[in-house]
Amino acid sequence: MKVFYLLKPCLLLLIVLSTFAAKAQTSSLAGRVLDETGLPLPGASVQIKSLGKSTVTDAAGKFRLTGLSNGSFEVTVSYIGYTPTLQTVSVSGNTTSDFSVKPDAQNLNEVVVIGYGTAEKKNLTGSITTVSSKDFQKGPATTPEQLIQGKVPGVNIITSSGQPGVGSQIRIRGGASLNASNDPLIVVDGVPFSGTTIDNAPNPLSLINPNDIETFTVLKDANATAIYGSRASNGVILITTKKGGSGEPVINFSTSNSVATVAKRASVLSADQIRSFVNDNPNAEYATGKTFVSLLGNANTDWQDLIYRNAFATDNNLSMSGNFHGVPYRVSGGYLDQQGLLLTDKFSRASGGITISPRLFTDHLKIDLNLKGALTESRFGNSDAIGAALQFDPTQSPYATNQFGNYFEWLRADGSLNPNAPRNPLALINLKNNNGKAQRSYGNAKFDYSFHFLPELHANLNLGYDVSNGSGSIFVPAYAAMNSSTNGSVTQSLSTSSSKISEFYFSYIKDVPSIRSRFDATAGYGYYDNSKTTYNYASYNALGGLITTPRFPYAVERDKLLSYYGRLVYTFADKYILSGTMRADGSSRFAESGRWGYFPSVGLTWKINQENFLKESKSLTDLKLRLSYGVTGNKDGDKIGNYSYLAKYYANSTTGQYQIGNQFYDYYAPSAYDPDLKWETTSTYNAGLDYGLFGGRIYGALDVYYKKTKDLLSLINIPVGTNFNNTLVTNVGNMDVRGAEFSLNFAAIKTDDIQWDFGFNVSYNKRKVTNLTLNPNPSGKVGAGDITGGTGITIKYNAVNQIPGAFFVYKQVYDANGKPLEGVYEDLNGDGVINSSDQYFYKSPDPTVTTGFNTSFSYHKWTLSTALRASFGNYVYDNVSSNFGVRSNIMSPAGVINNASVDFLNTGFTNNSNTFLSDYYVKNASFLKMDNVALSYNAGKIFKNRNTTLRVTANCQNVFVVSKYKGIDPELTDGIDYKLYPRPRTYTLGLNVGF
Repeated sequence: MKVFYLLKPCLLLLIVLSTFAAKAQTSSLAGRVLDETGLPLPGASVQIKSLGKSTVTDAAGKFRLTGLSNGSFEVTVSYIGYTPTLQTVSVSGNTTSDFSVKPDAQNLNEVVVIGYGTAEKKNLTGSITTVSSKDFQKGPATTPEQLIQGKVPGVNIITSSGQPGVGSQIRIRGGASLNASNDPLIVVDGVPFSGTTIDNAPNPLSLINPNDIETFTVLKDANATAIYGSRASNGVILITTKKGGSGEPVINFSTSNSVATVAKRASVLSADQIRSFVNDNPNAEYATGKTFVSLLGNANTDWQDLIYRNAFATDNNLSMSGNFHGVPYRVSGGYLDQQGLLLTDKFSRASGGITISPRLFTDHLKIDLNLKGALTESRFGNSDAIGAALQFDPTQSPYATNQFGNYFEWLRADGSLNPNAPRNPLALINLKNNNGKAQRSYGNAKFDYSFHFLPELHANLNLGYDVSNGSGSIFVPAYAAMNSSTNGSVTQSLSTSSSKISEFYFSYIKDVPSIRSRFDATAGYGYYDNSKTTYNYASYNALGGLITTPRFPYAVERDKLLSYYGRLVYTFADKYILSGTMRADGSSRFAESGRWGYFPSVGLTWKINQENFLKESKSLTDLKLRLSYGVTGNKDGDKIGNYSYLAKYYANSTTGQYQIGNQFYDYYAPSAYDPDLKWETTSTYNAGLDYGLFGGRIYGALDVYYKKTKDLLSLINIPVGTNFNNTLVTNVGNMDVRGAEFSLNFAAIKTDDIQWDFGFNVSYNKRKVTNLTLNPNPSGKVGAGDITGGTGITIKYNAVNQIPGAFFVYKQVYDANGKPLEGVYEDLNGDGVINSSDQYFYKSPDPTVTTGFNTSFSYHKWTLSTALRASFGNYVYDNVSSNFGVRSNIMSPAGVINNASVDFLNTGFTNNSNTFLSDYYVKNASFLKMDNVALSYNAGKIFKNRNTTLRVTANCQNVFVVSKYKGIDPELTDGIDYKLYPRPRTYTLGLNVGF
């Protein structure tokens, strides 16, 4: 809240100063910016470069430039996707002039955001892709990253599940680490997000309103990312939000209402199939004289049908933008209320934002003030019910008269709860009340001062913050079977997070026509302070009895980063561009000996189409070669603590005390540490070719890259007695990543009445671990993923010369009819014995090739669009079938009847104790998905004398999936399919009104 009070007087002062400045000159230029069809273009840039004055058009395409003197000026109008227009206008008093712009499919003159500055697209030296709001994924988006899913080559975005507000796994070029973070750095309006989770929020990004976002800029190669140094090994995503306009206030209101349905359910046996199987084994007993037939019920219960529902959501946004006495502003607010497919699951978000952009001292001082905030409330449905619904006996009724809330539960002969039986799925949901609240506020004040005596030199100051807190409570009543041993539970949680950002840098841009050169230099300093405080509370049972007492009232995690950075871009003859960057980062996460990391990069661009032998070509619009090399770093990750290089001790829990005589004593245990812990670094080589044909009607890019990560921050096994644990986070190992990306965009039809555009991208990526131990060991491997059902069974490993997370399994043997033989595997090493030496690495969750396709067809005011994605070479482990699809699960020795996956009909396996590690369960999960299809009608102005506009949109998301994989969904973040919350198929009707 202090930030609000500090900003308030500053904003008032700035508005007053800008008012006086505006009154010093009296002439003005106003008008409209129109597209090729005569419709207004909101958000277009209008500039008088000689005066350093600029503004943007409002929702009605209107603009106003004030404080002008009389005379003739060159006015430049630009808009993303359109060719800039230069027009000379004579200003005298209050002058009015309209401008028209024409489409430019390739956007070569588009100004894109890069690290600590901007650049024209045609002058880029790094691998950079920009996606603007007009190209976002259509339909409802709860979190920002969903807007660019499938839109950027080399960027793979997988929504973690179908839970409302849940996050996504974002991978740029596959990720370059094993145990450190593979997430990209996300920077919103100059505020870098620390990556710290917000407790009791389904996802930190869910507290950002996607409706406020204008563009995404994805930095992929080291020349583009190295200026961000330590946090850029996995790429950088720059998010720019919408800003204020000019002229009179413009109000925009949008609403979308949707219904979500379960697109696909897990295939399990029906009640009749279970009855038939059990009745076919009338003598099977779970105890002497007690047959399974006697346990059968008379119901036909579809447990998945009971726990899922059709879910409603509404998303409403209101914004107002304009210009108050020469100060552009935008104020926005939004409210999202979304039900989950799982009963009781719910997510709501209230958000707001203010952006003010005053210009002072005849535009020598440009100020951007951004303030965003959000409040979320969640009721987390109990996802344990998903697995229970697959396993629970469908012949039983959901309800029974008993002491467990009258929900049917498996009981022993004495009436007590069977501890080895699954719990009633409905009871798991209805008897667990898990609520969470989260608040987040982030923003910054950016000052850009152009020196009067040297206008090419700019001083830039960026002061930002990101604060959040999350609180929650869980209540389970005493009679609930899920917590019967403790008579229910009552717990609460609270955590707060804070990030402070201070950046100051100089930038200098100078054209020297005499030597046909341009110099662009940047040098600066950054300070970043991140902390998180977690408060510990006692837990109780539902009757008020104490269960656990915390050892400490709270715990504080904190890390700091100090940075120095610079960039120099030299352009000769507008054909040859040389770019170099350097960043030095010092992190509190590492020991003093390795605290500082140095991250250089160099890039070279050759505009081949500007050479004399191609300059006159009418068909070739762009041909640009890019070469780059750079080094980036990594310090983040769930397993990389803030103090892993320090010797430290942890207090025992209250349930782990030592007894001496009749007294119990607390103790402190040392943890493993590496006093020489240092940066993980990634070196990247990139070669790219940008192309454009026929005036930009066809354009795209081809990139090939090679990344090598060394000094991996890895969690490895260590010999007993060498440290204070059997595992240690240390710098060991290397990994290589090779890949290629290709994009093609084609404006097939461009007329006044019809526009038809296509976009296609394809990416190839292959990762390989080249070393995992301090001393070379070709057979070294470290566990990377366990399965459910067995005890301590690891199915995925990081291993030398393998793709990270590859499956380590036995090679299944089949009979003449293609049926797998239970427990029969190939003797791969030929020693006559089947044991762990016969396991082999087989496939991995990593896709080899991913593609994205989108098309948009417009006829007059109607637009039909769709987007598809495909993934090839990715495999999943079917843990649903391996755990549930066996005879011993259906007729359990625990004295219960369970359901099974339909795969049981294919295998007939009796027991899974020796089948879990069969490669039979590693399935091809390649897929083709239609993410959405949308039909919209843009009515334009709906009243003659008013600037009221209307657009109506109908949309369907998750339209279809084509895959050989028979599970719920082939797209998984970890490659192990067990209790996936199904992704919904959503039908949406949206309305957008502008005033």
